[in-house]
Order: sequence, then structure tokens, then C-alpha cells
Amino acid sequence: MAEKQRSSIAQPRRPRNAAATREAILNSALAAFSRSGYDGIGVREIAQAAGVTAVLVNRYFGSKEELFAATVELAFADSSLFEGEPTTLAKRLAAMLMTKTETEPNKPFFMLLRSAPNPRAAEILRESIARRFERPLTAVLQGPNASQRAAMILAAILGIQLMRKVIGIKALADANAVSLSRDLETMFQRLIDISAGGKSPTRGEARATNLR
Repeated sequence: MAEKQRSSIAQPRRPRNAAATREAILNSALAAFSRSGYDGIGVREIAQAAGVTAVLVNRYFGSKEELFAATVELAFADSSLFEGEPTTLAKRLAAMLMTKTETEPNKPFFMLLRSAPNPRAAEILRESIARRFERPLTAVLQGPNASQRAAMILAAILGIQLMRKVIGIKALADANAVSLSRDLETMFQRLIDISAGGKSPTRGEARATNLR
């Protein structure tokens, strides 16, 4: 018996893969926050789904608030939408929005929707959206009120996702995909191409711009 115990003690412990553990916790948190919102889930439940303890979650992230902030950063990490040519931005925005609303709304969308009622969660979301999306988009836009127009574009993206896929407004849910995509592109182009004089291009002008 003593020999068995000595053998067990002598066996080296399996080293923990810190990166994999952190990733598992963040993926569990993203699923939990998207399902239940910031106020509807606790660290213990997130830890259990990740196969770790709540103590370990706090060791990696410090607190639920810091875990939420890290999860938001993960969810909003892809800013590749703004890396292409500015002349095709409206087309890319429309295509992205159609993809998101043709399939099930994604986890980041629901995390935002269900966590925003908490003031601190809303602040974290607002800061991350500004840094990841609003400021890069503002930098692309020319003409007056660029930051306001960038915010309007982001509001349109979220609002259409909500109305088409979650609320299911019939005019959007049953719309012809090609026609809706074209109209979205025109809407985005108007916000992108406002001239220094404050005028937006007509639909024909916007389409001509995209064909150049």
C-alpha cells in the first residue's frame, strides 16, 4: 500500500496549458453572456461549462467584470471589414449584414443585446465598439460629421439585425435578398459619400461610383 502511494506521489502532474485554458474560459463566457446576458450568469456557471473552477477563472481574469471585458474583446476582434478599399465599403457592409441576417444572429450580437441593460456592461461594450469599429470607420469617412455618420452606420447594422432576424418584421424577413442587399448598399453609400457641402449622392450616383 505504501509503495503504491509513493508511486502515485512520484508521478509528475500534467502541466496546465494556460493558453488553452484561457481560450476555453473565454469561449464558455461568450456562450453564457450571449445566452443570459451579463446579469443572468455567474462565474461559477461559466467555469463549470469550461471544465475549470471559479477560483481558476478569477485567477486568470480577476473578476466577472474583467472576464466580460476580455470576452467582448474576443467577440469584437475582427475589424477586417475596414481594411479593404473605401470605394467598396458600402458593398462589404451590405454583404456582411445580409450574411448575418440570413443565418442565426451571432453570439456577439446577443451578448450585446442581453448585457447592455447593465450600466457597467454597457460602458465596456461602448468603449470596445468605439475602439474596434466606430473610430476605424470614422477614419475611412470623408466630409462633415464623420463620427456621427459612422455611429449611424453601426446603428443601422445592429437595428436591421434586430428587426430582420430577432423581431422578424415581415418586410425585412421576407424581402428578396438581392433587392434588399442593393438597397442596403445604397443606404450605406449615402452615409459614406456625403460631400463637404452636406449633400448625399443620388441612388444612381452611388451605383455609378461602385461601378468605377
